[in-house]
Amino acid sequence: MDYKKAGVDIEAGYQSVELMKEHVKKTMRAEVLGGLGGFSGAFDMTKIKNMEEPVLLSGTDGVGTKLKLAFLMNRHDTVGIDAVAMCVNDVACAGGEPLFFLDYIACGKNEPEKIATIVKGVADGCIQAGAALVGGETAEMPGFYPVDEYDIAGFAVGVVEKKELITGADINPGDTLVGIASSGVHSNGFSLVRNVFKMTEDAVNTYYESLGTTLGETLIVPTKIYVKAMKAVKDAGIRVKGCSHITGGGFYENIPRMLHDGVRAVVKKNSYEVPPIFRMLSVDGDIEEQMMYNTFNMGVGMVLAVDSANTDKTIAAINAAGERAFVIGEVESGEKGVTLC
Repeated sequence: MDYKKAGVDIEAGYQSVELMKEHVKKTMRAEVLGGLGGFSGAFDMTKIKNMEEPVLLSGTDGVGTKLKLAFLMNRHDTVGIDAVAMCVNDVACAGGEPLFFLDYIACGKNEPEKIATIVKGVADGCIQAGAALVGGETAEMPGFYPVDEYDIAGFAVGVVEKKELITGADINPGDTLVGIASSGVHSNGFSLVRNVFKMTEDAVNTYYESLGTTLGETLIVPTKIYVKAMKAVKDAGIRVKGCSHITGGGFYENIPRMLHDGVRAVVKKNSYEVPPIFRMLSVDGDIEEQMMYNTFNMGVGMVLAVDSANTDKTIAAINAAGERAFVIGEVESGEKGVTLC
C-alpha cells in the first residue's frame, strides 16, 4: 500500500504546480519576493510604510454551488475569476487596493490539466484586480469529494489610507445612488437557480433568443471585478461616501450595510434595464419580486453613494474604466434600510 493507491497522487500534484506556474507569473507585482513553491508568500511592505495611516483590508469567499454548473458544462476556466472577484470586490468596496491573493482548491482527484485551467482563471482575475497571486493550496481528498468534483475558495489582502476608507458615515439625504452593471447572476443564488432550471446538458445547451446565447453560457459568465472602476472614481477626485457589493442577500441585505442610522436608500426599479436572465428566473421559478431582489443582484453588482454634485462625473469615470454605470436612486431621511419603488 502507498499514498497513490490510497487515492492521493503526489506526482500529479507536482505536475499541477508546473502547469500553473506560467499563469501565476503573469500576476506578479514588484513587491512579491521569492517564487512559487515556498511555504508562504512574501510581500514587500516598503511602499505601504510610506502611507500616512495604512489600513489593511481582507476578504475571503468561495464560488458556491455555481461550481455544479461548471462540472456539468466541463468549463473550468472562469470559476477562478469568480473566486477572486468575490474577495477583491469586498476590498474595493472599502476603498482599498487589493495587493495579493491566495487560493485553495480541494478535489477528489488531482487532474493536473484541470487544476491548471482553474488556476488560470484565478490568475486572470488577479490580473483584472491588479493583485498578485502569491500562493495557494491544492488538496487532493479522495473519499471526501467525488473524483470529478472540486471546491475553490480564496483570500485577498488590500490596503487603504485610513482617511480614504469608505465607511458610509458621511452619507446624507440627497446623495445619489449609482449602480454599476453586473455581468449576470455572478456567484450568488445558484442553489435557487439550480432549482428553477433543469441542470441537464440539454437544458444548459438550449439557446434562448432573449438571452442571445444558451442558458449555460449565460449562467457561467464570471463575476465582474470592480477594482479598476473604483480606482477610476477615486482618481477622478470623487469621494465615494458609501459602497455596497451586491452579493448574497441582494439589494435588501447588502445596500443597508453601507448606511448609518437615520438614512434610507430609495431605489427606482425602472431606472435601468434588468437583464433577461432575471426575468426568466422570476417567471420560470414563480419567484416573487421581493425574493428576487433579496436573492440576486438583478443586474447591479455594486452600488455607490456619492454627493449629487458628483453624479455625472462618477458615471463618466466608471464608463471610461470599461464598466456601465447609471443612477438607480437616492438617499432620503428615514429608518435605515432600502425602499424599492
